[in-house]
Amino acid sequence: MTRDASSATPDARSEERGFLSSVWVGVREVLIVMTLAMALSLLVKTFLVQPFHIPSGSMEDTLIKDDRVLVSKLTPGPFALQRGDIVVFTDPDHWLGDVAPVERSPLRSALIFLGLVPDDSHEHLIKRVIGLPGDHVTCCTAGGQITVNGSPITEPYIKPGDSPGGGRSAFDIVVPADKVWVMGDHRSDSADSRLHDDGTGALGSVPMEDIHGKAILIVWPLGRWTGLSLAPDVFAAVP
Repeated sequence: MTRDASSATPDARSEERGFLSSVWVGVREVLIVMTLAMALSLLVKTFLVQPFHIPSGSMEDTLIKDDRVLVSKLTPGPFALQRGDIVVFTDPDHWLGDVAPVERSPLRSALIFLGLVPDDSHEHLIKRVIGLPGDHVTCCTAGGQITVNGSPITEPYIKPGDSPGGGRSAFDIVVPADKVWVMGDHRSDSADSRLHDDGTGALGSVPMEDIHGKAILIVWPLGRWTGLSLAPDVFAAVP
């Protein structure tokens, strides 16, 4: 013969209430920790750093397709952009054409929103800053070099076998205010500022407001983990 709950002894009922209370305290602590972790992750992604996915080979060999990079949101901002910085930016003027939407699970969408996995929307580009606002950028010298404000630059990051001009038409532009002139390291396979310009620098330059940040680290795959720094002498002679 079984006993129902009403026939349980006071001690048994007290133990049951204590057990349920302990379970609830544990669940509540886990929920609080998870909520704080998600809030912190969102704050970090919004104001400090965010991971991005590299969708193409336009930055080879510095970056290769499907690399994951960490991008600092502090540049531009508290820290100014510099020539040579690698930046992630929103497509400024339909550079990518019609991009098919990426199908994701609700979980992956939430993780991207929180900054826990790289953004794979394919609505962003990543290039290297060659000219800052007001810079006079030309291609190319008799030796095939890009010049910035009259100074030829030697670019060790260009993909081996490629040329600074990438085999495309010469240009001679002045970067407009609040914009930057960007080029991929794989010059012959990069649809960058050169391809989208009208010969003046006005259309091909990327607005500062479209820049999400500066790439600072390759985080995946692990075998390619490395910081993204520029040889200090590339633009040292540029006035």
